[in-house]
Amino acid sequence: MPLFRRLTVFCLLVLVFVASAVRDASAQTVARCGQGWLELVDGYPVLHLKGTPYEMGYQHGALYKQHVRENMDNLLVKRGDQTVQVGPLKVKPRSVIDSITAVQKKHVPEKYWEELRGLSAAADIKYQDAVAGNFIPELFHCSGFAIMNTATKDGTLYHGRVLDYAIDWELQDHAVLIVAEPEGGIPFVNVTYAGFIGSVTGMNAKSVSVGEMGGRGIGHWAGVPMAFLVREVLERGGDLDEAIAIFRDNPRTCQYFYVVADGKTNRAVGMEASWDRFELIESGAAHPLLPTPVKDTVLMSAGDRYKELARRTQAGQGVFDADSALKLMDCPVAMKSNLHNVLFAPRSTRLWVANASHDKQPAANQKYYAFQLTDLLARKPDMSAPEIPLVAQDAGKSAPAKTSANSSAQSGAAQTK
Repeated sequence: MPLFRRLTVFCLLVLVFVASAVRDASAQTVARCGQGWLELVDGYPVLHLKGTPYEMGYQHGALYKQHVRENMDNLLVKRGDQTVQVGPLKVKPRSVIDSITAVQKKHVPEKYWEELRGLSAAADIKYQDAVAGNFIPELFHCSGFAIMNTATKDGTLYHGRVLDYAIDWELQDHAVLIVAEPEGGIPFVNVTYAGFIGSVTGMNAKSVSVGEMGGRGIGHWAGVPMAFLVREVLERGGDLDEAIAIFRDNPRTCQYFYVVADGKTNRAVGMEASWDRFELIESGAAHPLLPTPVKDTVLMSAGDRYKELARRTQAGQGVFDADSALKLMDCPVAMKSNLHNVLFAPRSTRLWVANASHDKQPAANQKYYAFQLTDLLARKPDMSAPEIPLVAQDAGKSAPAKTSANSSAQSGAAQTK
């Protein structure tokens, strides 16, 4: 079956010109832990992680402790026992997540288990809860968007991403921007949520950006979890071809679609990388289910959303700026479940991020925060800020058993609500 006949959720890609500069923002260091630190940039939480996998996990759990605990409690206890629709099935997420973990364990690099050990130790939650929370994305799926060359004002490639996903699960209350410098890996930024070490939306310092979209195939879990495949691209994908190879050459799980862009070469592709299929679509490519191809774009969507996206893209062909690029993600292109929107400018490593509101209004209607990865990597913490000791891994292994995520949350040194 052709690639887009299998696309069952809202997906879109658009690469657009962004002319305005990233604005200066006030910043405040909240706390430090080892080489990691938490700051508020214009009020947005930015978590800097650096070192070994265990150290990065520990920094995450220590510096964002309260949010990690509350988010995991919400997902695994309050929501985890509720019946939800997942494709054709009605399931209780926690009732199946342990079996998924058992199937996928052999496919997950050891470094991610180490990072989860550090996270659970510092956040004072059960290791099994940290693992379960990070495998929830295998049950639920999302969306994304892209334009370049003649489609933009100056030819620069940009990559947008719309995530329509579980807005009623209150993930937006625990949003965080993670700036990671993994030992031996490429630095990257991950647009994510407290307690999640994988990625569904990110960009690395080599100007490669990626977002995922979900489809069918529920039950095909014998492979590398989607969020860890994306994380691998961020850590090891130095260019578009290397990123594609990571998806192509690893065992994969359910039906997933991805958009990957490389600002160095002005290339972007859409792909299906499912358990049984790998297929690419280049920019401007025609397809029976995409009847309005636009030169130098990759547009992936369905129904009226696709028609509106194509109309907007054609209308702005060659003249997109920052404001009009962001408006491409306005409703109804974004759905009511719009959890976050991100616009990447991979060559310059700029990004714009918006999250859904606490009262469940879509991200497309909220404030966009502007960042630049190269700037974030160059920043230093205020050394007068409180410091949380980083407990060595061996010491953590001999520590008493941790309490469950549904225990009363303890106050961490870094409260950002």
